[in-house]
Amino acid sequence: MSRVRSLLTTRSAVRSGLVTGLAQVALSLAAAGAGALLAQKFGRTAETDGFLAAYAVYTLLVLAAQAFRLVVVPDLTRAAAEGRLGGEARAYAISFLALAVPVCVVVALLSRPLGELVTGSLPESSAHVAGRALVILVPAAFGQLLAALAASVLAALDSYATAAVGFGTSGLVGLAVFAALADSVGIVALAWALAVNAAVALAVPVVALLRRGALAGPDAPLDVGPRLWHLLEGAAVPLALQACYLVALRFCAHLGVGSVTSFTYAYLAASTLVGATGFALGIISSAPLTRRGVDAEDAGAHVVHAAWVSLSFVGAAAGVFAVVGGRIVHFVLGDQYGDKVGRNLGLLVVYLSPWMVAWIGFVVTFPLVFVAARKRLLVPIALAGIAVMIPLGFALRAAWGMPGIAVALGLATLVIALGLMWAIAPRTLAIALVGLARLSLALGGASALAFGALSLAVSPVGAALLGIVVYALIVLSLRSLGLRDAWTYVRGLH
Repeated sequence: MSRVRSLLTTRSAVRSGLVTGLAQVALSLAAAGAGALLAQKFGRTAETDGFLAAYAVYTLLVLAAQAFRLVVVPDLTRAAAEGRLGGEARAYAISFLALAVPVCVVVALLSRPLGELVTGSLPESSAHVAGRALVILVPAAFGQLLAALAASVLAALDSYATAAVGFGTSGLVGLAVFAALADSVGIVALAWALAVNAAVALAVPVVALLRRGALAGPDAPLDVGPRLWHLLEGAAVPLALQACYLVALRFCAHLGVGSVTSFTYAYLAASTLVGATGFALGIISSAPLTRRGVDAEDAGAHVVHAAWVSLSFVGAAAGVFAVVGGRIVHFVLGDQYGDKVGRNLGLLVVYLSPWMVAWIGFVVTFPLVFVAARKRLLVPIALAGIAVMIPLGFALRAAWGMPGIAVALGLATLVIALGLMWAIAPRTLAIALVGLARLSLALGGASALAFGALSLAVSPVGAALLGIVVYALIVLSLRSLGLRDAWTYVRGLH
């Protein structure tokens, strides 16, 4: 009987991770499709710079929503065990609406100065587009926050598929809306598409919760202030990460028209590479680790195991971008991204490799802070990341241009990720730091050997195709260094 239960548990963990990861892949592909359509229809202009500056504000809020899924699941899991899940969910929803409604009104009233604020020294047309987009994007972002709450309630009940279907479907529906409205509405059609995206992402899990009666039960104390502080405190680090990205965009704005657009697309590509596995592992691990409990050594081992599974795929993708990134960019984004622009954008994804490693470290460590109730240092860690980003961005932009900004973003993110590990326990930091350094060297070496060596002997396309095979063989040969143990660990999370 115990063997059967273990098998079912393993299958449950794999299935939950697979479904959640596939939803992230669908969202990433939809975002990539929207980015490609944006590039094909609207090019690389001051207007695209303005819209993408506003979009960075949207992603700032959406990242907070995603982080909230990791923040609140431990609390909701405990509430479910005590029979008060419905009341807690309703109280959180009311608290968020108390924040969302006045913020949306303020954005609508001050859209023009806010557009000028986020676009900096870009032309007036950039600020105009940014202001129009913010009026739609900010309410859409709060819709994503409520969708994240609904998904978290389902996660507390060990249900992941419904929310995953909702998020995955919402991305595809949003892409269809953008394609339908782009010609008639213009570039702001993408903002309307994201609003529809949020509505679908919210509706699917809420309907499922209502059918299960999961939102019923006695009322919980509203405590609007403490609940919002819990959100803000929990989101401080993700918001700081996105703030670092916004700072990077402001640095790019000083490099000329088109630079913000190029950096945004490179960041979108890098985010796609790390989003599916890292974020999915963070989501599915919160509830079981809350029930099980973790100590300092368990936390360090969790970070290393999760990073192995996530970064193994990233190494191959970074290698492909290194040898044929320019061709990929040209094919996906159109003629305005050919030749030197496309090559530089493709290489920019490679320069974001330190950011990808650091981001994986963040996303697999962050849930553990709340599982272990070690959130006291979150705000100082967030401020430290921003404080590092600003001088590094200035210095590396002057020395290296846009690649320098990418490296600065990676280093600032690394400071935050290591700070989270230290906040859990110094022992956690020691275990994770050694494991991540060993992992980065192994996978970085495998990628350089597979793709770099082949690029010297065969055509770029051939090097990319053969490099994937060689890289996979090298990684499989290194599985005794941790990949085998990592896969066994992830399969047994539930």
